[in-house]
Amino acid sequence: MPQSNKTLFGLIGKSLQHSFSKNYFEEKFLKENLTGYTYSNFEIPFIDGLRSVLTSNPELRGVNVTIPYKESVIPFLDSLEGDARLIGAVNCILIENGKLIGHNTDAYGFAQSIKPFLDNTHERALVLGTGGASKAVAYALKKIGLEVYFVSHSPKKNEQTLSYPEINDRVMQGFKLIINTTPLGMTPNENDYPNLPYHLFTPQHLAYDLIYNPSETVFLKKAKEQGALTINGLSMLRLQAEKNWEIWNRKF
Repeated sequence: MPQSNKTLFGLIGKSLQHSFSKNYFEEKFLKENLTGYTYSNFEIPFIDGLRSVLTSNPELRGVNVTIPYKESVIPFLDSLEGDARLIGAVNCILIENGKLIGHNTDAYGFAQSIKPFLDNTHERALVLGTGGASKAVAYALKKIGLEVYFVSHSPKKNEQTLSYPEINDRVMQGFKLIINTTPLGMTPNENDYPNLPYHLFTPQHLAYDLIYNPSETVFLKKAKEQGALTINGLSMLRLQAEKNWEIWNRKF
């Protein structure tokens, strides 16, 4: 357990061996000469393991949240701030005076990373997945002014949600922006990919994958082969990480 003179930050999730955050923040602490600052990964099989993480690490001042706990963590928090309340998902927790305050910086990171690539052909977006990350992406896109539909294996009735078999040539023509928010294709399962008609991608399409490891998923590779512009999630992660740091340090 960290010593009392340490300032600890960390990441909670189910499988973290390929996580971005630990390396990013450890490098940041070194570059900025932040002695006494450490960052740890906390793999927990269920979200209620958060309690033991907090009890065992009283030096924790901030926590990142990743798959699959961005929604299920909310009942454990004392309050939500900013976009997190409207999105219904949390990827950043500030620990202040014993209180857990939830934030969402995914929406910010995504919006800032995709804006330079949008043009007037990107009026409608297909968001693959319906988890916490997809909620942040949809929130950001709607704020920009785009119409958003989701794609799910179990679409709900009366919602703007399609099933994968419904993605046909008409849908692909109508949606020039397609974002993967699922973990399909993430290391170590690099050969996985969403079940789409990739031959219907065109040079007018923009394919964005929130995954950054590997840098080019099969989803992106197949879209690029048809001439689509592709973006991975590395820029989004860097942007949201810096926003997390800003939130964690506002009380120091």
